[in-house]
Amino acid sequence: MPRSTHRVPSRNRRKKVLKLAKGFYGRRKSNLKLAKEGVDKARVFATIHRRDRKAAFRSLWTVRINAAARELGTTYSRLISGLKKAAISIDRKILADLALSDANAFAKIVEAAKAT
Repeated sequence: MPRSTHRVPSRNRRKKVLKLAKGFYGRRKSNLKLAKEGVDKARVFATIHRRDRKAAFRSLWTVRINAAARELGTTYSRLISGLKKAAISIDRKILADLALSDANAFAKIVEAAKAT
């Protein structure tokens, strides 16, 4: 009886790894052992950087809100404190978007925060 090697599933596993390693440099894209290492490392970095991206966007929003608030005569920390005291719950992403796209609405929010 011939020896069974599970040829199709093993080939598919190898092809899957090598497909993910497409674009890697040197033997990392063609040698299975090196490609596995590269793909595993790339996945680790992708997870880390997905988390880092959230922090980077939050700091970008903070900078934009602060710049727009200073044009209206207040600072970022005073604005956020005033919003909390006025019970206005609006997140930083939306505030930054308003500061860029709709200056009048942002000015009204700042005035409401200053009033408290």
